[in-house]
Amino acid sequence: MSRKFAAFVATMVALAAIGGWMMASAVAQMDRPHASAATTKPSVSPSGAPTSAPTPSGTPSSTVSTTGKPVPPNPTTSVAAGKKVLFFTFDDGPDPTWTPQVLSTLAKYGAHATFFELGQMQDEHPGLRDQVLAAGNTIGSHSISHPQLTKLGAAQRHHQIFDGPRSTCFRPPYGATNAKVRADIKAAGMVQVLWDVDPRDWARPGTSAIVHNILTHAKSGRIILMHDGGGNRAQTVAALNQVLPILKAQGYTFPAMNCQQR
Repeated sequence: MSRKFAAFVATMVALAAIGGWMMASAVAQMDRPHASAATTKPSVSPSGAPTSAPTPSGTPSSTVSTTGKPVPPNPTTSVAAGKKVLFFTFDDGPDPTWTPQVLSTLAKYGAHATFFELGQMQDEHPGLRDQVLAAGNTIGSHSISHPQLTKLGAAQRHHQIFDGPRSTCFRPPYGATNAKVRADIKAAGMVQVLWDVDPRDWARPGTSAIVHNILTHAKSGRIILMHDGGGNRAQTVAALNQVLPILKAQGYTFPAMNCQQR
């Protein structure tokens, strides 16, 4: 074989190899899946947290109910961070005998509270609602007539929630709630408010038992359940007179929750 012919063969072999490599690369590129919105992962910060900024603590954003009304944020979040606070709440009023005594006791110690009132009691004693508000307290809805909402049909449940006292806060009677109750509360433009401490004053276990229960379980940010209606509340008033000065000496303050009248 001549030297020129050998060089020609080597050149042809090299060109064939380059062509084969280019074809393989093109086929591989065609087989690679394209990036899409459905398959692209969201970017993350170095710590692994989403890059979108979270809602600042203490200022949760409102959501929108099914009726288009904004649902207010948690009514306890307006208190400045670092403060020792307890939220006293009173259910089943307003009562002409006990509500004024509760108001007087609260005022004595510079305390405020939230009163979850019944629509039928407001109708019977309309002036008491104004007294509660005038003293710097707030009012939440406790339905119209205190039924167990989880046992009602849709129409009755809707009536008890939508047509009760006008507020942005709602406490279901007995604390009985489920998905349907919560959905109706939200649709009415309210938030559900339960409690953290139940000293069982409604059962009248004795003043000392109520006091012991509250002092044992008191912790900043907790909601305490008490009653200014639904029966004789002498033990409730007496217990309130005892716990407020003790808790105040421990550095607690007693604001009303942010339950707006609508």
